[in-house]
Amino acid sequence: MNKNYDLVPKDPNGNKKVVLLTFDDGPKEKEMIEPMLDTLDKHKAKAIFFMNGYRIKAHPELLKLVYDRGQIIGNHSWDHIELKKESNAKIDQQLNDVQKIIKDTIGISPVFFRPPFASSNDYVREAAKREKMLFMTWSDGSLDWDLEKKGYTTEQKSELVIENVFKLLHKGSNILMHELPWTVATLDNLLTKLEDEGYSFLDPRAIDTEL
Repeated sequence: MNKNYDLVPKDPNGNKKVVLLTFDDGPKEKEMIEPMLDTLDKHKAKAIFFMNGYRIKAHPELLKLVYDRGQIIGNHSWDHIELKKESNAKIDQQLNDVQKIIKDTIGISPVFFRPPFASSNDYVREAAKREKMLFMTWSDGSLDWDLEKKGYTTEQKSELVIENVFKLLHKGSNILMHELPWTVATLDNLLTKLEDEGYSFLDPRAIDTEL
């Protein structure tokens, strides 16, 4: 992974047309998560689900579902707040409490961390490193989160998700999406279009997380 949070093959001669799929802000609802997991399975794709602690506390069974279906869990802080505005002690709590609840639920701690809103500073990066997590933001935003209050139909929102991803699409794209109805509705179409363009989906477990 480079400084822009793009994926870079370890083998210089390896396939460069890869993308990383990521989903933030869950887990919310089984009715959305299950279709997402089914679509990922259909395309033999793995993704990182960056989860918030307060949502895990409300729905630990959904964390377990995502993990048991073979997807990768990431830390997205406890409260989804702008971490760079918080004290060092608060930052530690936001990261560490998520590590604990995830390990207590599925037996392993995340090795990936993404700060909400990409809000970060040196202390946030160091806190992630202390918890043995690779810090990342994203390099290709679907902007699915920005469509909710704009008066579009679900179908229009779904089309815009694909359009937004393809505007910024490049080799090694780190694609940010969310657990939202229009993203769920268009995920199969999006992954099919990416495959049609010759892209494959990187298994996050292949990412070098050595700090």
